[in-house]
Amino acid sequence: MSETYDRDLVGYGAHPPNPNWPGEARLAINFVMNYEEGSEPSVQDGESFTETGLTDAQGVDSGVNGRDLAGEGMFAYGSRVGFWRLTRLFQERQLPLTIFGCALAIERNPEAAQAIRTADFDVCCHGWRWVKHYLLTEEQERQHISLAVASLAKTVGARPLGWYCRYGPSVNTRRLVTEEGGFLYDSDAYDDELPYWKVVAGKPHLVIPYSLVNNDAKYANGTFATANDYFAFHKDAFDMLYKEGRTHPKMMSVGLHMRLIGHPARAAGLERLLDYVSGFSGVWITRRLDIARHWAKTHPPDHRVGHADIPRSR
Repeated sequence: MSETYDRDLVGYGAHPPNPNWPGEARLAINFVMNYEEGSEPSVQDGESFTETGLTDAQGVDSGVNGRDLAGEGMFAYGSRVGFWRLTRLFQERQLPLTIFGCALAIERNPEAAQAIRTADFDVCCHGWRWVKHYLLTEEQERQHISLAVASLAKTVGARPLGWYCRYGPSVNTRRLVTEEGGFLYDSDAYDDELPYWKVVAGKPHLVIPYSLVNNDAKYANGTFATANDYFAFHKDAFDMLYKEGRTHPKMMSVGLHMRLIGHPARAAGLERLLDYVSGFSGVWITRRLDIARHWAKTHPPDHRVGHADIPRSR
């Protein structure tokens, strides 16, 4: 083998740390709205195809030669309609929300950008465009990160402090994010239910894992058919984590896509979930940025930087 085996298959093991969530909450929940519509691969932006991923056309070969206007319309629904429906659901309940924002997509909808600013949703950078970072050269990826940071600083009024790739990161992404210097964390991980520290280029770097399990993408692959499917699945996840939280508090990430769960019959399931989890004490519904800041304050990396990868169980 020519490369060092650098995967951590152990993590916190049987003794995860107590996150000491505010108010001694049993569970921290972060709802994430992925804002991608307008940044996806498209013929007008130079690709040879129209992206239909995570839409109701996913897996269907339309055979369109050139632009797929149906596919474009399914994406546009998310920014034209779905965004506003989801925003209302959270604002009516005065609940926080994190935006995984593709910079170019938000640029193309100034009204949505203003709504994000006004609502004080935190924006975790979802890249410059909805593209496969692992196919970019290192210099291309560095440029995409720089473009995204500058764009979001302008459209939503503040630079992003978190990072999350679409399609998964490249082997260079975390190092380049650290190199940029302004990020508090990345979420390019699916391997835990608590944050943890990594050593990147000799410095401690915080990882806030995300989830593709508690995610409305299951509508696109046919796992979910109805709002009841969505609610029952997420209720079970919440109930298990809440029960475990008596002794081992964790975090729960819930992923939303405007062009999927933004449709009325699906949004009904999200509405039930929001009302359900809001009815429990000892639940911290919060922004991703607040989780990052809390962890950095209450669970700072080991003072020996070279050991920052060691999970802190004390």
